[in-house]
Amino acid sequence: MQSARYIPFRKQDIVTMCSQELSSDQSKTSFNQFCDLLASLIHFEYHFELESLKNNYAPFDPNSDTRVLNTVTTEQKAQCQSDFAKDFAKVLNAANFEVITHQDLQDALNEESLFKVRLEVEFDDFEEVVFYRRGESQLTETITSFWGLRKKLLHFTNYDRVAVFIRFKDRAYFESKNKVPMGFEPNSTIVKLFQNVPKADLEMLFPNSEVRMRSIDKAIIGTSAIAGGAVVLITKLGASLVLLFALFAYWGGFRSEAVEMSQQHWITFAIGMGVFGGFIFKEWSKFKNRKIKFMKALSDNLYFKNLDNNAGVFHTLIDAAEEEDIKEALLAYTFLLKAKNGLTAQQLDDEIELWFKTKYQCTLDFEINDALEKLIRMRLVTSENQVYTVVSLDQAKVILDEHWDNLFQYN
Repeated sequence: MQSARYIPFRKQDIVTMCSQELSSDQSKTSFNQFCDLLASLIHFEYHFELESLKNNYAPFDPNSDTRVLNTVTTEQKAQCQSDFAKDFAKVLNAANFEVITHQDLQDALNEESLFKVRLEVEFDDFEEVVFYRRGESQLTETITSFWGLRKKLLHFTNYDRVAVFIRFKDRAYFESKNKVPMGFEPNSTIVKLFQNVPKADLEMLFPNSEVRMRSIDKAIIGTSAIAGGAVVLITKLGASLVLLFALFAYWGGFRSEAVEMSQQHWITFAIGMGVFGGFIFKEWSKFKNRKIKFMKALSDNLYFKNLDNNAGVFHTLIDAAEEEDIKEALLAYTFLLKAKNGLTAQQLDDEIELWFKTKYQCTLDFEINDALEKLIRMRLVTSENQVYTVVSLDQAKVILDEHWDNLFQYN
């Protein structure tokens, strides 16, 4: 399994972990002040990212409760959708999410579901579909069948977080297919965030997924219906059907001996047909109830897995991306501060990854390029012959404080 870029510790925990790595002559108070300044500047940068996402998403936000000042044209709306998709992907990458490939989605449709429901997805309804994941682990769960008599260990891949970006086709497409969209508007864009999603059940996150009966469920219901129907036909309608077939044979010229159906025969036949009709209705209800049971299993799973929807998703992701940027910058600065003679990018990357693995039993793929880019941009790191060194804590605080003071210059 490929190492994840995501750092599975809170920002405040990383601050504590880094401060413990500093030597005794380096003030913990000074380091905490540096952390506050760095976090504030990165937070300010992400404020603009959030405003851009909000403005581009506003024309097609399904949960909007504000009035529209100016009518948005079709061309403007399309441009907003395009810009939003780019910004959304950028934020997800900063939050260290990975794209779920088309092959992964196809595997999900083919693998055995953990909650025993077969789903079908109409992919033609979508103009664009992108799934993202963060945090991957291998888990094991016991699946029971045949009323608990059979148990099977199922090993599966689980995603801690899954973000969904879906853009539907326009109204003309649905009208041409004579389809009525259920729960969504044509040409709309939805974003959702889920937690603890098995890879095999990714299809349940699609808004148009429909429950279908599995082959084993059809076999169980079909076998029961055939056996029960045969019993009803033989016990309730057997004698009446024999007479009725004989009568039809006489009318059709296949039988020479006349057959008489008395009133009692007709009454018995009518009662038998009523019983048979009741049996058919019972089996049909059993089929519908089983499908409702599966739909409830689907909705129950989604209820507890859903974290956020639409505009709430990118508010959450902005916070996640901001924290990842802060954690990466703090880690890179701390380890360069420890190194008196500086480190190359590869040395720094190896040291941080080894530190996580040996001290915290955590394997990850540290984003060294992102971390160094941020520190260089903030003038906290210098490079000579591909060896990186950082300024002292006191210098770093002065530089960041000047940066903060010069954020707005209107004169």
